[in-house]
Amino acid sequence: TFWQLAGFSFCYRSYILHGNVMDWGLFFAALSQYLYLVKFFLWEMGYMRSIDIIVDRAGYEIQWGCLVWVPAVYTFHSRFTVQNPSGLSFGMALAIFILSMAGVLLNYAADRERDVFRASKGKCLVWGSKPRYITAKYTIVNRETGKASEKTSLLLASGFWGMARHFQYFFELTAAYSWCILANPAQNGLLVMFYAVFLTLLLVDRAKRDTEKCRLKYGKYYEEYCDLVPYKIVPGIF
Repeated sequence: TFWQLAGFSFCYRSYILHGNVMDWGLFFAALSQYLYLVKFFLWEMGYMRSIDIIVDRAGYEIQWGCLVWVPAVYTFHSRFTVQNPSGLSFGMALAIFILSMAGVLLNYAADRERDVFRASKGKCLVWGSKPRYITAKYTIVNRETGKASEKTSLLLASGFWGMARHFQYFFELTAAYSWCILANPAQNGLLVMFYAVFLTLLLVDRAKRDTEKCRLKYGKYYEEYCDLVPYKIVPGIF
């Protein structure tokens, strides 16, 4: 909630501080981040199925990150422009805002696509066609009884998920870099890009950890999936 409201608070402070002049870079960064977080709250249950919760869980690292790191780092580029205006014109800022919103909307579309696929157990259309997927079997052991049982998961290899195993991260990074560029690093220095660079390292590491987790869980089935979808985040590159 702090992150969501901070941008407009910074925008108002900048407006007052600089003689009632609107900083369009700061305004559109605040608006885009606000809309991104509206999507986040609407899709909150989807986050509960993410690697943050499933693997990392709500331990000290996650709690400290949410209470300290997110308010300090995720808002830094906007906070910096309160005293150091971006100087971007309305048209330039609007163009970057549109790019950021494309990232936000495509990020949601990718997550939504997988949710619909899972909910329908593969009985749906992806981009107008029947989805391609791997039926992966794995074994879990009941800690109380020690009894093993076999489960099945469907690994989607169509649509966004057929282009890269974490293509939604690319769209999230598109939005993040757009927000930082709205602080005008050409004028204000590369420090305003810190959040985007940090998020890049975070998501690359998260994709690596997810690959390791899935290889342990699904074994040969995940290797088949990786053959179908060889790239982690950026199709044709990584």
